[in-house]
Amino acid sequence: MQRLSLLLSLCLSFLPGSSHIYNLEKNYQADVPGFRYLLDPIHEVIHTKRGDNVTLPCVMRTRPKSYRVKWTKINHADPLENIILITNGYRHRNYNQLSRRSYLRRGHRHDASMVITNVTLEDEGRYRCQLVNGLDDESLALTLRLEGVVFPYQPSQGRYHLNYYEARLACEEQDARLATYSQLYQAWTEGLEWCNAGWLLDGTVHYPIIISREPCGGNILPGIRTYGTKDKLRDKFDAFCFTSALKGYVYFLIGPVSFKEAEHRCRAQGAEIAKVGQLYAAWMFARLDRCDGGWLADGSVRLPIITPRDLCGGYPDPGVRSFGFPNKDHRTYGVYCYSLK
Repeated sequence: MQRLSLLLSLCLSFLPGSSHIYNLEKNYQADVPGFRYLLDPIHEVIHTKRGDNVTLPCVMRTRPKSYRVKWTKINHADPLENIILITNGYRHRNYNQLSRRSYLRRGHRHDASMVITNVTLEDEGRYRCQLVNGLDDESLALTLRLEGVVFPYQPSQGRYHLNYYEARLACEEQDARLATYSQLYQAWTEGLEWCNAGWLLDGTVHYPIIISREPCGGNILPGIRTYGTKDKLRDKFDAFCFTSALKGYVYFLIGPVSFKEAEHRCRAQGAEIAKVGQLYAAWMFARLDRCDGGWLADGSVRLPIITPRDLCGGYPDPGVRSFGFPNKDHRTYGVYCYSLK
């Protein structure tokens, strides 16, 4: 409460000198005990993609005589409020890392909706719009969900070499982030299966199984197997990463070339060698289908398949196939490049 009082008092310092934060026209709705100002949202889950602009709706039936609206991002693991902005209907002030990418829509006089521009992977999550009206307040919560793809990841050292922090960094290096449980569950319903356990964003460890078998947890019902919460420093597993749409595009250059030659060929075209997350995003959103193995930035060789066929791995389902991490100097393949142009 002391933190909230301090923030609200700071907000007053940039307002005009008036006891009323916002003065309404004569036909305002008088304050009535039990009256709810905030309209319930039509959709509590807002879908978007990385790079898009998105509006989180927060609309009042009518405005109180004086009020503040506070937007926060909800993080249950952090007891402190992650305040994004506070408005009094006249001015607003931004507070956190979203300050350069968020603003009030102001579509009409009762509109307190927040717009987030150039959505990033980190923007996904729960948001709260809170109306403070004197001693009373009310709020609504919305979930921002990115369309994307989950992929399992392990480094060149092989299976179970990543603690939680190394797994988080490994995903970020591949243009992704650690997946949430709901993202992994959604991916499982869409066909993701992986017989190795991997870290998720909340520090728990799971793996998705579609066809039950002894080496993958035994012959029990298919589902998301769980190891629960593990020690983030000591315990080591694989990682489940999540990525979304690309600003640029991924394309293939025919080899054969070594890894160093592959990097040079991409740079010569004003591009860079693609990351694993970028290849998955191109497969998911651009429907990239190529029956040729190509180098990626982490030293792995993969190929994206939309239409399965015998000469492209022989698997019955679409996916991104992996050849592992071949010798960079002695093995030759094509290369997948990524360009913003």
